[in-house]
Amino acid sequence: MWRRSGTFRLAVGLLVGTALAAGCATDPPGPARAGVGQPVSGEGRRITLTVRVFGTFGLQEAGLYDAYMRLHPDVAVRQTSLARNDVYYPQLLTHLTAGSGLADVQAVEVGNIAEVVATQGGRLEELGTAPGVDRAAFLPWKWAQATGPDGRTLGLGTDIGPQAVCYRKDHFARAGLPTGRAEVGRMWAGDWGKYLAAGRRFAARAPEGVAFTDSASGVMAAVTAGAALRFYDGRGRLVVADNPAVREAWDLAAVFAREGLTARLQQFTPDWDQAFARGAFATVACPAWMLGYIQDKAGPAGRGRWDVAAAPRPGSWGGSFLVVPSAGKHRKEAARLAAWLTAPAQQARLFARRGSFPSASAAYALPEVAGARHPYFGDAPVGAIFAAAARGVPRAPVGPKDALVAQILADTGMLQVDQTGRSPASAWDAALRAIDNALDR
Repeated sequence: MWRRSGTFRLAVGLLVGTALAAGCATDPPGPARAGVGQPVSGEGRRITLTVRVFGTFGLQEAGLYDAYMRLHPDVAVRQTSLARNDVYYPQLLTHLTAGSGLADVQAVEVGNIAEVVATQGGRLEELGTAPGVDRAAFLPWKWAQATGPDGRTLGLGTDIGPQAVCYRKDHFARAGLPTGRAEVGRMWAGDWGKYLAAGRRFAARAPEGVAFTDSASGVMAAVTAGAALRFYDGRGRLVVADNPAVREAWDLAAVFAREGLTARLQQFTPDWDQAFARGAFATVACPAWMLGYIQDKAGPAGRGRWDVAAAPRPGSWGGSFLVVPSAGKHRKEAARLAAWLTAPAQQARLFARRGSFPSASAAYALPEVAGARHPYFGDAPVGAIFAAAARGVPRAPVGPKDALVAQILADTGMLQVDQTGRSPASAWDAALRAIDNALDR
């Protein structure tokens, strides 16, 4: 989740949205088509609502603001964006603390939402009871991420990153493994240990120069993403060092590294990108938004060779929220806008146009999601695959520094096991020390 910001969000949104638009049902009728043709200017309207986001968030690009302005002739919507969340988020905290310089609606990345709820709750509007908000329409675990101990819900979920496993059918065939997505999913269903067993089978007959998976860090992140308790407990206490689920994910990933089942890559680096083009690995843990990334990096040569199967266990990587600062002049109107933008119909349109998977489970029955197929991945029914994964994600506490902890475990810790042969025990201790230092513990 700490990687998904800025220009990466732009590339993924454009690529996934284009592919899904080619393989999905038609656009919904009525106001949702307002983005087609000339945009709505909003000149001369009574109220101007401002929205501030990071990266290319997709709301504007999908025509949602134009649709809202057509439905509300007295309202103009204006968006500003900073390219990177690591620049955007510190500014958001500064402006919230000062009570000035804020937009009427602000975006918050999932890796930051717990800190925002814990430290800025008194400066944000309650959105759980805002007009147009239906709590039952959202996934319970997503709703809980922006809800504080006092029961106030301060953010409305836009998108999520339910996980599957993307795999190369041609590599599987050469290694004697099944290639149909249903068979592949059954091969490791319910247990990441079965994914390891599949890796060992693959390695016994692997094509020359092809690893089973991209990285040990990727395996660790995927396993951890499906745990009901990760880095923080329900009281906001850091439990990474004592949580068996995290240690089990670490130990399993270390086996992948020690047995040579990975391509020893660091994700989201030029080497990783080039490895997609070379076909250097056969599987990768694959949130919904990664489909476009794979399509971009593997290029035309990968079309029809990649496919998508259910992951051993559901998990989620990525996603965002909309919040309404209390310092705004148009708080009620801003809350109505946030509620409309995150309603199921709008989330379905955002998925069809931009590839952002809905956090509103009520959107999964809509044709834009239910009928979504991806032609690059063998016409895989990605809407159904990722909807099933999303429903199975456990309701896990999100801590204030989840993203930072995950990054240190991956880059300071498991990457060293994978690339340098450092012992898992030594790397684990080093990662815990780095976490303590980063959090001033």
